[in-house]
Amino acid sequence: MSEPRSWLFVPGDSEKKIAKALASEADAVIIDLEDSVADANKDAARALAAETLADAGETGPRIWVRINPLDSGRAEPDIAAIAAAAPHGVMLPKAESGADIALTARYIDEAGGAEAIRICAVATETARSLFGLDSYADASDRLAMLTWGAEDLSAALGATSKYDISGELSFTYRLARSLCLAGAVAAGVQPVDTLYADFGDEEGLMRDCEAGRREGFTGKLAIHPAQLPVINAAFTPSEEELAEARRIIAAFADHPEAGTIGLDGRMIDRPHLVQAQRTVARAKRG
Repeated sequence: MSEPRSWLFVPGDSEKKIAKALASEADAVIIDLEDSVADANKDAARALAAETLADAGETGPRIWVRINPLDSGRAEPDIAAIAAAAPHGVMLPKAESGADIALTARYIDEAGGAEAIRICAVATETARSLFGLDSYADASDRLAMLTWGAEDLSAALGATSKYDISGELSFTYRLARSLCLAGAVAAGVQPVDTLYADFGDEEGLMRDCEAGRREGFTGKLAIHPAQLPVINAAFTPSEEELAEARRIIAAFADHPEAGTIGLDGRMIDRPHLVQAQRTVARAKRG
């Protein structure tokens, strides 16, 4: 099954918004039990998430659930409530290391969760988390994705803003982004870029998507259905890119012993082949 391009957050206590999200163009929907749900509604959101999963059919977006942080006292009950209903995966906020993934996997196992349930870590939301991004490899076979966020990190660091005077992300948050990307690739899981908060700014979203894709991210979080067409288009290889990738793959297939090959007056080597294979794989959305 191919990696999702778009991951749409939806509040876990709103039946109407969940239904709208499941009917959207999202590749994956994340039912949120954390930040978008007030403390008084946590139990109701947990129950609604379980009900939604139980009623879900085989078609439509993959359904993930963002649980509450491990230190909240709610993470284990969240998992216990939803594991039997078989979400595609669990998103763990404020993850600090591979040990947190191993603990989350244990909770899933103890709740009787199927082997197919995967884990995503939001891996840059605390100061300590920045020092643990090399620890996710081999943490658990359930780990499927790493993503990052700047809002909680800026609060944790006591920042007055996450932007510099030019309006761009400050160095600290660009560093967190890069560490997340490298940590995901080192762990062999999908790197997913964080959300673009201004859902009315389509041009800005497109620029942000294109920048993330150039660097190596293969998907992006979303907070509004209006963002989905832009994200899906940005993370889908164009026909021109696919044609070029297939030509590179064919060239190496014709010369399997070659380390470098001349193509259109330029030299290509094995890293070009790997990138071409990834391009073709990303075009196959399952």
